[in-house]
Amino acid sequence: MNKQLVAIVDDEPDILELVSLHLKRSNFNTREFTEAEPFYRFLSKEVPDLIILDLMLPDVDGFEICKYLRGQERFASIPIIMLTAKTEETDKVIGLELGADDYVTKPFSTRELVARVRAVLRRHGKKEEEVKKISVSDFVSIDLDKYEVEAEGKKIDLTPTEFKILQLLAAKKGRIQTRDQILDFLWGEEKFVIDRTVDVHIRHLREKLGKFSGIIKNVRGVGYKIEE
Repeated sequence: MNKQLVAIVDDEPDILELVSLHLKRSNFNTREFTEAEPFYRFLSKEVPDLIILDLMLPDVDGFEICKYLRGQERFASIPIIMLTAKTEETDKVIGLELGADDYVTKPFSTRELVARVRAVLRRHGKKEEEVKKISVSDFVSIDLDKYEVEAEGKKIDLTPTEFKILQLLAAKKGRIQTRDQILDFLWGEEKFVIDRTVDVHIRHLREKLGKFSGIIKNVRGVGYKIEE
């Protein structure tokens, strides 16, 4: 079985070495970058399974890299974990709104980071065995084989987290899913994120659904659901 490839972008050599070492011990392959430009050159040749991205880089802001990746069809579905020394919630929210799947604040536990990597990759790769397609509404459908969402026959590029949230709500159509239930579905026992994270992903998901955003209903103080 081929080892999954994780690209790490951080301008601190000690952080790069530490993260890479622990990921390799956990049976991952890694590529390390201290600046954005060599990382972009790498992407022209290889597509990693996951990206660990520091927000504070010397040449290009990590937010810009995240925005670029989500705007390219080739890279749009790659899971992204942000690494940041910033503790302000607004920075985390901005990163999530740009399409990051998770965040880890420095200083961090390498054990926790590896657990996050495994959880995000597991969530991204998990597909239903029996049901290959889910009808979200008359105009929106999910193809679990292709890992794609279509609205009126047009493909909508979602992040892995957005895809899984829509998949859950569609599979539980008509039933309210609380924020905790959504987080449990995404992370299981490896749940590290705050409830606010769900709201950010839902808002981003609605924006991408455009005129079909109304299929996701907000039940105030409880959670979200898709109507029958």
